[in-house]
Amino acid sequence: MLIERENLTIRDATAADAPLLGAWWRDGKVMAHAGFPNGLSITDEDIKRELASASDETGRRLIIEADSVPVGEMNYRNKGNKTAEIGIKICDFSMQDKGCGTRLIRMLAGELFGALDYDKIILDTNLNNKRAQHVYEKIGFRKVGERRDCWVDQLGKPQSAADYELSKSEYGSPT
Repeated sequence: MLIERENLTIRDATAADAPLLGAWWRDGKVMAHAGFPNGLSITDEDIKRELASASDETGRRLIIEADSVPVGEMNYRNKGNKTAEIGIKICDFSMQDKGCGTRLIRMLAGELFGALDYDKIILDTNLNNKRAQHVYEKIGFRKVGERRDCWVDQLGKPQSAADYELSKSEYGSPT
């Protein structure tokens, strides 16, 4: 996948991106919002293996670039029945709260609904992540449920999630 719009690029992650992804995933500050304040214990070799098994049919890990500099990652997974599950993480804190997330999700949704012909996109986020929920709702995602205390983070604290979905027929412009 390669999507370019103005200064933003979304591209397939490759084995060469494994050290960058590993650095982000092992960083507790980057991963805290996802419930991993101690970061993940994952090697670059593990990441390379994961990337090697990706395909357009099953899903891909994607690198986000702003002005040709990697600033985060996205992913999509084929959940069956023409449904894709997505995720986004802007890992460069200086790029957060600048509207990039909204633009990037619209770019990815346009590709998933268009070229890859999915009918529905689903995602979830931590129930406390109000900033993300605002972005998803602004794009047109509908909150379809909440799961209270559905998992426990690295510090033993119960976490809750908000579930969202967006159908192709509800989707607006990819810009």
